[in-house]
Amino acid sequence: MLRYALIFFIIAVVAAILGFGGIAAGAAAIAKIIFWIFLVLFILSLLSRLFKRA
Repeated sequence: MLRYALIFFIIAVVAAILGFGGIAAGAAAIAKIIFWIFLVLFILSLLSRLFKRA
């Protein structure tokens, strides 16, 4: 999932450099959403491991 966030970030950067503002904004928004989903799932995974050991 983090890989997809990175891919959309790279697409956003390339689109911004080439002057495609709308595509860059869309790709950046998708990258942010995927990153936050990844972060939440990662934290939940760490917490579940912590509570399984205790």
